[in-house]
Amino acid sequence: MRANDLEHLVLPADPQLHPDGVRVAFVLAEHDLDNDRNLRSIHLFDGVRTRRFTHGMSDRSPKWSPDGRWLAFLRTAEGDDQRPQLVIMPADGGEAQRRTDLPLGVSGFAWSPDSEQLVLVAARYADEVADLDDDERRRRPKRVTRLPYRTDAGGWVHDRTDHLYLVGLDGSDEPQRLTTPDRDHGDPSWRPDGKAIAFIARPEAGDDLAPDTQVFELDVDSHEVRPLLAPGSWAWVSYAPDGRLFVVGQRDPFDWPGNHGVFWCRPSETGDQPFEPVELLAHLDRDVLPGAPANATTGPQFVDGGFLIALEDAGTTKVVRVDLDAWDPEGDTPPQVTEVVTGPRCITGYGARGDGSAMAFTMTDPSTPGELIWLQDGRERNVTDLAKNFRAKVDVRPTQRFAFERDGASIDAWAVLPDGFDTAAEASVPLLINIHGGPTSQYGDYFFDEFQVEAGAGYLAVGCNPRGSSGRGAEWARAVVGVWHDHGSVDTLDLEALVDATLERFPQADPERIGIMGGSYGGYATARLIARSDRYRSAIVERGLLVWESFSGTSDIGPYFDRMFLSASLPDGVETHRTASPVWTASTVTAPTLVLHSEADYRCPIEQGEQYFLALKRAGVTTEMVRFPDETHELSRSGSPKHRVERFEVVLDWHARHLLGKDGNEADDAASATAVSPEVG
Repeated sequence: MRANDLEHLVLPADPQLHPDGVRVAFVLAEHDLDNDRNLRSIHLFDGVRTRRFTHGMSDRSPKWSPDGRWLAFLRTAEGDDQRPQLVIMPADGGEAQRRTDLPLGVSGFAWSPDSEQLVLVAARYADEVADLDDDERRRRPKRVTRLPYRTDAGGWVHDRTDHLYLVGLDGSDEPQRLTTPDRDHGDPSWRPDGKAIAFIARPEAGDDLAPDTQVFELDVDSHEVRPLLAPGSWAWVSYAPDGRLFVVGQRDPFDWPGNHGVFWCRPSETGDQPFEPVELLAHLDRDVLPGAPANATTGPQFVDGGFLIALEDAGTTKVVRVDLDAWDPEGDTPPQVTEVVTGPRCITGYGARGDGSAMAFTMTDPSTPGELIWLQDGRERNVTDLAKNFRAKVDVRPTQRFAFERDGASIDAWAVLPDGFDTAAEASVPLLINIHGGPTSQYGDYFFDEFQVEAGAGYLAVGCNPRGSSGRGAEWARAVVGVWHDHGSVDTLDLEALVDATLERFPQADPERIGIMGGSYGGYATARLIARSDRYRSAIVERGLLVWESFSGTSDIGPYFDRMFLSASLPDGVETHRTASPVWTASTVTAPTLVLHSEADYRCPIEQGEQYFLALKRAGVTTEMVRFPDETHELSRSGSPKHRVERFEVVLDWHARHLLGKDGNEADDAASATAVSPEVG
């Protein structure tokens, strides 16, 4: 795979099964390099064949009405400035009808049980700026009164809050605002009787310095709101068809890093809130909100007798069935769990018939970017065959999964092999060590364009899931809490052991040409590793957390992230913040190091990269900084297509100069070429 092969990637996502149990609406994501646009369209599988169903430039989030007559979705039209609006069209096809024209667009919605109304999530400007035009709003000084005032996903949000709105099916009336408090509201779910809506918001007396959320219920007629659960870290709420309430999240936000759990909300007669959460799957010790790759289906999908849920599991994502009919909520035994979709792959979305007899799901594995699969009577069949076309244009290199031991633990790792690797001479292939972000994330049995492009350029691309990663349980994820003041922390030693294990397993790898790179936590870990050893000949520190003191005051998660991972916060944790910050060990770095950052990154703000770049300069390290304008922390995953290609070219150029001994022109050629290019001119 080469950098501009991004244009050949077509990824299915978010399958939604029609109430008839046959039709499936799903999203196809594509990249238009010529016009520098990320495209999304909704396609339909009718039980026999698939066809394109919508024709907007960016259509996403399809949801069938409960009566099966309509499909609602979000459309961002050209000129809408990334402000999607609600659109409805007949389930049998026809004209798409726009139902909203809200100044900041719509970010989410849910159908009412009778299919006559929809509840929306939409941002609303504060009164003092609502009537200004965009230019005047940008010109004015920003008055900040709360946290967060800017987010990586939403940009500057100091002058707006998310509210719930009600809109009728026919769109004859303006959307009616349901919520009034000056805080964000989201994730609405209708009670089955249609008289109330559960949602998630900050607690009424919430602390800006902690990420607490609370579950509330709104009476549709009176608009009265009552809390349902005590504050925690709740990420999803919904009612089962029988009216029982379920939530996903954690009781305490500072249980993170750890596992998100599924909770049944038991009615409480003695507590401060109407319900108390009862965790159902703690015995599995796995996270039900997979993060890598992302899963479009959040929370339980209810079927007769129980629900389906996705689990992140040691580099895979699987779907299991949880049996509630035979479960005694008053007993000590958890509900029975049965695996439904498993294997060396990752499920990225799914939808099931109400009786559980069939389901559609999207998946990826190391050689398959994505497919839509139909499962019935225990047999799977491909609905799409997207990988065939991709492989006809792109040489997908093979992946080897392996494990190595360190300090009594088995650590999962993946290697993508370049062309000719099996017959390569000993110590002839340069090695690129990759470190994922998070750290509570995982590499796994999924297609990863980063590894493929690196292998396509002739490198042995390798990554692992050190302690601190997800997919191996809460204790594994929490192994890094409070240890980063030690430069020989457990994750650092695991990553160093990966290098040794790779050289031992693959004698073709050249121990004198080792590169290392990572983004976010991966950038942080890279900066820590290159300060400890001179074995690396090339390094890229991308969108890294590099100065804890300033990160705590500038990141959108800064007010609490240090408490979660350092077990310290300012002003009392100054020494811990300093000793855990790679900027203070930059003077011991010897590897030529590229600092790569996005200028609109509000997760790890660009000042992090700027400070580290200056520290490397002062230390006399060979270094450069590359800054991507108008991109966020998500550049490598959802940035503009041209920037994503240019980022690949920057990465390959840097490593080619320092691992392949090529000058700038030769490195550019290496970035645009692929080792094997069958049927590609």
